Amino acid sequence: MTLLFSTATHPPPIAIRLRGAESWLPCCGGARPRGRKKGISLRSLTAEMATEGEPSNYVKIIQLFVLSTAWGMQIWVTFIAGFVLFRGVSRHTFGLVQSKLFPFYFYTLLGCTFLNLAIFASYHPRELLSAWDTVQIASFFIGLILTASNASWLSQVTTKTMFKMQEIEREHGLGDEVGLSARREAYQLLKEKDAKYQSLRQKFFKFHGLSSLCNLAGVFCTGVNLACLALQLDSL
Repeated sequence: MTLLFSTATHPPPIAIRLRGAESWLPCCGGARPRGRKKGISLRSLTAEMATEGEPSNYVKIIQLFVLSTAWGMQIWVTFIAGFVLFRGVSRHTFGLVQSKLFPFYFYTLLGCTFLNLAIFASYHPRELLSAWDTVQIASFFIGLILTASNASWLSQVTTKTMFKMQEIEREHGLGDEVGLSARREAYQLLKEKDAKYQSLRQKFFKFHGLSSLCNLAGVFCTGVNLACLALQLDSL
């Protein structure tokens, strides 16, 4: 009688299996289960997302191809094509070729830089940027701004000013000579006698200098990104 009363008064614990739990939890009595901490830091969550979103081999190939294409264009146009053309064709022909080449060069470079920045930023969250990552994303962004300035403003003003100078030079029988030193005295005399030509010449060299400076800075930014990429390679 005492045994029946004790059993009815104190029922044994009933074990229930919870979905996703790793242990059996008593329904009645027993210690409370130890659960996981409710707080999950944003940094750990972002780290897990970044680890799961590693770029595929195709994405890596695309970024390397686009970056190397931009670098090759910059080296060729900046250090090779201009010097070869200037020594081989007349001044006005050189200006005409450059006026056709530069828009294509700058807008293609702008597209390559934007694509590289988009790929890099999508796989490198701001919360996880290392020192090298910060250098790379800053170089991409600075290169994008400089190239956009050249494509939409500096190179266009330089080209328009050059064509106005060429009109005046043709009126004085100039522009067909090859090289910088040919008929230098005639250009100097035209600059002294024609105030309009002198003003156009000053404007041309001002914007041409700014355009060249932005282009050289863009070459440096692309070189920095290539160097950072090369230093992260495990093997050749």
